[in-house]
Amino acid sequence: MPRFAPVTEAELAQARSDPAFRLKLLEQSLETLLASLGKLRSATPKQDSAAAGQIREAVELAVRLAEIIQGPTARARKRS
Repeated sequence: MPRFAPVTEAELAQARSDPAFRLKLLEQSLETLLASLGKLRSATPKQDSAAAGQIREAVELAVRLAEIIQGPTARARKRS
């Protein structure tokens, strides 16, 4: 599983001006999130409600990241 490395100010600045770099950062973040989610899901007892809340929050974030990566057409389809 990839280790989470916070995004630096320099990377944020580059992402604002470079769409390809921004997409790469989003994809890396999604991959890291999904790997962490899988690990959390397999290690969490079914009755752990706090972990279930974290899993639900992670899934919602993953969906939003995927929509951003897919672009405006994915958001338009969702509204339909």
